[in-house]
Amino acid sequence: MRIVCDQYIPFIAEAVRREWTEVDFCPMKPEQIDAESVREADVLIVRTRTKVNEELLRGSAVRLVCTATIGFDHLDTAYCEAQGIHWMSCPGCNAQAVCDYIEEAIKEISNQKFEIISHQSPTIGVVGVGHVGSLVAKMAVRKGLRVILNDPPKGIGVSLDELAQESDIITFHVPLDKSTYHMCDEAFLAKCKPGALIINAARGGVVDEMALLRSGHPYILDTWENEPDINAEVLKNAALASMHIAGYSVEGKRNASQMCLDEIAESFHLPKISNLQSPISNNKGDSAPGWISRISESLKAHPTSFEALRKSYPLREGSAR
Repeated sequence: MRIVCDQYIPFIAEAVRREWTEVDFCPMKPEQIDAESVREADVLIVRTRTKVNEELLRGSAVRLVCTATIGFDHLDTAYCEAQGIHWMSCPGCNAQAVCDYIEEAIKEISNQKFEIISHQSPTIGVVGVGHVGSLVAKMAVRKGLRVILNDPPKGIGVSLDELAQESDIITFHVPLDKSTYHMCDEAFLAKCKPGALIINAARGGVVDEMALLRSGHPYILDTWENEPDINAEVLKNAALASMHIAGYSVEGKRNASQMCLDEIAESFHLPKISNLQSPISNNKGDSAPGWISRISESLKAHPTSFEALRKSYPLREGSAR
């Protein structure tokens, strides 16, 4: 069997070559993954940079698509299902890492003396209470913040309007689909408290960035519309900015790779691989206090290098919680 895999996904190449010696393993750069390269593949392992759709898969032998990410809006799941191609994502794989990012971001912004969140016990509105949002809510309670939740599909919390009106900080943790596209738009922002902080570490399209820019609200963005070709003006005016790396921890990546390998093993009756060995033990990322500010400064200094900075970002050590 043949596996085509995004070469920037850690752990997988070492594990497959060690344990599945009869597998034809083909690591490739995302831009090299095209219809020709996947034509004879049985399995495709990708990240968000690869659009998996009819154009890519038509006429191929692919039977399983694994995305080593929480989100899957880059997969045409309807096409896959119509063609009998199984697909999977990795919900929760990097939830703790994203939660750690939100915690650090709020801490760094508080240190910058943003008035709305400098008063005692600000209110944080968490939109989306899945793997990440539930951890963020627990973290916020632990930090002494008042927490408001919104997740209508789960029957949890208050309306989005009520959350907007009461929150000093609003953080989004929803998937991107028709119901969440631009849910943070001009109308939503008009209902928010003056100066309320907006954080998006979910998916770029969840926030209407031009409306956010016009609103005057301070904001922190890790995920962007039109990545990697992000809007320079939106970047310039961000309180903090990063290049879609909130979930980039060693543990988060290990979890995603393990989930993909487990699915492949089950689908193709291969021996399960465990105890993934880190290929990055000597190249740990910056996690000292102020690390988001340092990333932000670097990205703002090199606004056209979003993708290069993302690819070269050393994974952080995950939280012990």
